[in-house]
Amino acid sequence: MKKKFLTFSAILWLTATLAAQTHSNTFEIREPDYQRSPLSGMTRQHWMDAAHYVLEGAFSYIHTMDDAMKFPKQHAITYPHRDNQVPTEKLEGLCRTLFVAVPLLKENPDLTLNGIRVADYYRHQIGLLIDTASQSFITPRAPSGGPNQNLVEFGALAISLMSAPEVLWHPLAADQKEALARVMLSYGDGPTVPSNWKFFNIFIMSFFKSQGYAINETLLTEYLDKSLADYRGQGWYNDNPAYDYYSMWAYQMYGMTWAHLFGKQHYPQYAERLVANFNDLQGNYPYLFDRQGRMIMWGRSISYRFGAIVPFPLMGFENRPEINYGWMRRIATGTLLQFLQHPDFMQEGVPTLGFYGPFEPAVQMYSCRGSVYWGGKAFLGLLVPADSPFWTSTENNGAWDDELKPGNVYNHFQQASNILITNYPNLGASEVRAWCHERVAKDWQKFRSTENYNRLAYNSAFPWQADGANGEVAMNYRVKNDAGQWEALRLFTFTGFNNGVYTRRAVLETNEKVSFNLADVPLPNGILRVDQYTGTVPAEFRLGHYALPKLDKPITRETRKIKGTSVSIINNGQYQLALVLVSGWSDALTADATGLHPQSNHSTVQMVTDRCNADAALPKTYVTLMLWKDANQSFSKDELMPVRHIQHDANTKLVVITLKNKQVVKVAY
Repeated sequence: MKKKFLTFSAILWLTATLAAQTHSNTFEIREPDYQRSPLSGMTRQHWMDAAHYVLEGAFSYIHTMDDAMKFPKQHAITYPHRDNQVPTEKLEGLCRTLFVAVPLLKENPDLTLNGIRVADYYRHQIGLLIDTASQSFITPRAPSGGPNQNLVEFGALAISLMSAPEVLWHPLAADQKEALARVMLSYGDGPTVPSNWKFFNIFIMSFFKSQGYAINETLLTEYLDKSLADYRGQGWYNDNPAYDYYSMWAYQMYGMTWAHLFGKQHYPQYAERLVANFNDLQGNYPYLFDRQGRMIMWGRSISYRFGAIVPFPLMGFENRPEINYGWMRRIATGTLLQFLQHPDFMQEGVPTLGFYGPFEPAVQMYSCRGSVYWGGKAFLGLLVPADSPFWTSTENNGAWDDELKPGNVYNHFQQASNILITNYPNLGASEVRAWCHERVAKDWQKFRSTENYNRLAYNSAFPWQADGANGEVAMNYRVKNDAGQWEALRLFTFTGFNNGVYTRRAVLETNEKVSFNLADVPLPNGILRVDQYTGTVPAEFRLGHYALPKLDKPITRETRKIKGTSVSIINNGQYQLALVLVSGWSDALTADATGLHPQSNHSTVQMVTDRCNADAALPKTYVTLMLWKDANQSFSKDELMPVRHIQHDANTKLVVITLKNKQVVKVAY
C-alpha cells in the first residue's frame, strides 16, 4: 500500500513538473502597439496578458480543486522547515496569487487555466481555510496570541475580497461567510507589528465593516492614526526603522487602495490624508527608475520585484493634469519587462527567489516560494479603469527626454527621509543612498544589517554583490576586525547633503574606535569619494567599486597610469568600470568571485586598500574615483582624472577639491 502511494505521489509530482516546464520562461508581447506605446509596445491588454502568463505558471501545479498553491522550495533559508508551517505556506500561495487573479477575474469570471475554473478554485480554497478537516485549515488567533504571518495573508485576502466581492465573496454560503469572518477578524481585531503590518488589520476590519459586520472601530482608527504617523514626507513612510520599497508596495499602495475602495465613503478624512501622502511621491519616486524603467536592487524582500511599480498605475485613480501618465506607464512597463523577459526569472513555472534568478543572499527567512507573488500587487493596477489616462496616454520617457541632459548629473534629495536619488543621463542609470544603521547582534532576522541595506549606494545598472569570505566587497568598506574577519560597515549616520555632497559618519560595529567620515559626490560618469579615517586605533580596510557579472564573454582587465595615478578598468561587454586611486590609498586589487552576484555565478570587483596608523589630530583623507561607461565607449584622460587640485583646510576642516572643469567641491563632514 505504501509503495503504491509513493508511486502515485511521484506521478503527481512529475505531472506538475512537466506542466511547469511547458510554461515559457519569458513573456512574449503579442501584437505590440507601438502607436500607443512606442517604447515597449505594451498596452493595458498586454498587462492583462502578463498577469495571465504569471498566473498560468502557478496553475500548472493545480490539477484538482483540492491542490494547494504550494510550490517547489528554493534556498535553505526559506520556510517551511517544519510541518506546522505548511498551512501558512499554502495560505501565502493562495492569497498572493489572488493579487494576480483578481483583475483577470473581474473582467472574465469564467477564466479557466490548466482545466480549472479559476474563480471556483479560489472560492473552494477559501472554504478549506475554515474547514477543520482540511490540511489547509487556519486556526483562529488565540485571545492571548500575537501577530504572525497569518495576519499578513488574511490582510492580503481582505484586499482581494474588497476588490472583487462579486467573484470571491458574494457566492460563498452564509455559514462560510460567518466562519471566514470569525477567523479573519480574530487576527484583524488584534495586535499587530509597528510597521506596514497595521494595514493588514485595517483591511480585514474594513472589509467586514463594508459587509455589515460589527468591528472594533476604535482599533481601526487607532491603526489608521499610527500608520499616518509613520509618514515622513516626499512620499516616504518609515517602516520601523528602514526606508525601502515597503513605502511604495505597502504603505502607499495600501493607503491609496483603501481610500479608493472603502475610505472615501466611510472615513473621508483619513482617506484624504492618505491620498495627499500618495500624491507626494509623484515628484521624486519616478526618478528612482532608470531610463528604460528598470528598478534598483535595494532593500529586503527584493524577490517581490515589480511590486514596486504599483503606485504608478494607481495614480490613474485620479486624473491629475500635472502627472505625465505616459511616463508613469513607461516606468511600470519597463520594470515588468525587466523581469518577465529575463530568462532566469521563471523556474518551474514560478518566479524565483532572488532578483533575476535565484539568489539566496537577497532572500529572507520569512519567505517561502509562494512569497514571490507579493509582486503581483503590480497587477492590481489593472483595477484602474481602462479609460484612465494611465492607460490611454502615449508612452514616453518623461524627464529622461526633456529634463535630464547628457553631460550632467542630477540629485533629488528627500529631506524628510535623507534619501538621495541620483540620475546619470550619460549611462541612463539611477542610484539611491538611504538609511542603514543596524547591528548584526540585534538583527535576529539578518536582513537590515546586510548587503540589502549596508551598501554606500545602489545603482540600477549594477545590482549589489554579496560580500565574500576572502574580503571581497562591492560599494562598501570592509575592515579587518579584532577577530581577523573582514567586517562591513553598517552603522551609518547621515550628516548632511550640501552643494551636491552627501555625507555620513560610520563606525565599526565590533569596535567603535574604528570610524570614518564619508562623502559621496556624484559626477556625470560616476562618483567622487572623499573619505577620512577618523579612528583612534590602527586599522586595515578596503573599499570596493560596484561589481560586474560575467556575461557572454570573459571580463577584461586593464591598468593605466594617468600622470602617475593608477587606474584599473574592467569590462564585461555591457559596461566598464574604472577605479582611480587619486590619493591616500596604498594599493589596489581586482578580485574574481563565485556565487556572490545576482546576475551571474562569476563576477569581478575592483578594490582599494590601506592600513592606517590612526592620528586623531589629523584624519587621513582618501580620494577615490568610481567611474563607469558603456562597454564600447572609451574613457578620455580627463574623464579618468578630472581632479586638478586637493586642498585640506586645517582651520575649517574642509577638504576642497578643484576639478578640471573649474567646479569646486567643498566637503565638510
